[in-house]
Amino acid sequence: MTATHQVFNQAPPRTGINEYTGHTALVEAVETFGGGWAGNDLTEAGALVGGADFQRDAELANTFTPKLVTHDRWGHRIDDVEFHPAYHRIIGDAIAHGAHTSCWSDPRPGAHVARAAMFMQFGQIEPGHACPVSMTHAVVPSLRVDPVLAEQWLPRTFSRDYRHDLGTGDKTSAIFGMAMTEKQGGSDVRANTTRAAEQSDGTYLITGHKWFCSAPQSDAFLVLAQTEPGVTCFVVPRVLPDGTRNVFNVQRLKDKLGNKSNASSEVEFDRTVGWRLGDEGAGVRTIIEMVNQTRLDCILGSAAGMRQSVAEAAWHVRHRSAFGATLIDQPAMTAVIADLQVEAEAAVWTGIALAAAYDDDSADAAAFRRLATAVGKYWVCKRGPGHAYEALECLGGNGYTETGFPLARRYREQPVMAVWEGSGNVIALDVLRAMMRDPQSVEAVDAEFEKALGVYRDYDLHVERTRKLIAAAAADPQNAPALARRLTESMAIALQGSVLIQRAPAPVTEAFVAGRIADPGHLYGVLDANLDLAAIAARA
Repeated sequence: MTATHQVFNQAPPRTGINEYTGHTALVEAVETFGGGWAGNDLTEAGALVGGADFQRDAELANTFTPKLVTHDRWGHRIDDVEFHPAYHRIIGDAIAHGAHTSCWSDPRPGAHVARAAMFMQFGQIEPGHACPVSMTHAVVPSLRVDPVLAEQWLPRTFSRDYRHDLGTGDKTSAIFGMAMTEKQGGSDVRANTTRAAEQSDGTYLITGHKWFCSAPQSDAFLVLAQTEPGVTCFVVPRVLPDGTRNVFNVQRLKDKLGNKSNASSEVEFDRTVGWRLGDEGAGVRTIIEMVNQTRLDCILGSAAGMRQSVAEAAWHVRHRSAFGATLIDQPAMTAVIADLQVEAEAAVWTGIALAAAYDDDSADAAAFRRLATAVGKYWVCKRGPGHAYEALECLGGNGYTETGFPLARRYREQPVMAVWEGSGNVIALDVLRAMMRDPQSVEAVDAEFEKALGVYRDYDLHVERTRKLIAAAAADPQNAPALARRLTESMAIALQGSVLIQRAPAPVTEAFVAGRIADPGHLYGVLDANLDLAAIAARA
């Protein structure tokens, strides 16, 4: 081999690593919040997703993207979606490890924490499949509104046997999707024009068009449609009880910025059969817990993406030298990695803390998660894209390439978490709505702030400012929307600070308070050099 083709000073592939045991913050958070009993299962999954085969499947699933097949060879409408086999292997592994519904099928203290950690591990390496996994998890509370539908569908959602074909009514497992929004309404689902008419047998025939339907290959969907009293929720299966296909006309698959392995679609219903879930006119109330659960998963997905980003960046700079020294040992790079790690840890600790709140059946915990989930979703998901970009830049040109390096894919992926289940203004206004309708939720979140006071003066002052914003919004509800984003951001930083101050290692907490509250910089890598940046970077 000639000298021009000798490869050196390149990082080896980041494979053969246990993504659980190597993720110090996640291990600590899981132990702290009561999920330590799942350590063996999480470690097993960590070895799987950290392997070269799984990572290659993630690349294949995003290279050979889903294709819509509307008709079979004889002209029958089938509306199937074809995936590369790698996608089915990935989601099959996630289902087999309980990343979807383990917290519901095996409830115990820390079950939501353990399931969150499992979900994060699979989503860290391949996020697209996490969409139907998340919706299958999130549908459970809504299905429980109707005992008959719950008996019919819950055992299938609890199954860990993944089967990707729709079958002919013989499947014992099920993946769920949802179809809520329409092109004229978007987040304003009360503007929906899809209509449902009741039949003599108690089913409904649904007619209309959905602008976004995730993921059309699923076995069943929660669908919103208008009845006489208003927006109503329905369970719509792809296959009817007699084994025939329900009318489910997939118009096209969305060509998205990211989330390429996941099929998102437009769907037309033409006298499509559905079963009412909940009361007529109560569709939003019926589906809202599914929305809350998927919002939590948006936080977890963004946090998992931050972990992938900083871990890949840290791996690169530990294996590459420039100007006579390894990159990680150069102060400017140490500062960047440490700052990225602080952001990732704040997201991971916050996500696991919120998951723990779903393990608690108390009224205080319910009030806390009603508000804190929306606050966390707004902030953590919005921090994702910028974090991914900075990590990508650590790899230089390699980070900007698609083949073999995952950070370009991650950079395109992170915005979907902020858009899905309510973009910025929707979430910020939901925060206000929760505060106005449920004052107990404000008290519960403020109680979390209170637990962390008295340790850092800068944090105490931030909580004081946050409380003034809360009071201002309460005193003038009509003009409160103008404060919505500022208020939500301030609450999110106070929430993250509280979680870290109470539980995270001192170097991480000190850096968070210094770099996110006391003297926040505009970009990553500007933390005070007197902080223990090397210790923080080591956790990446």
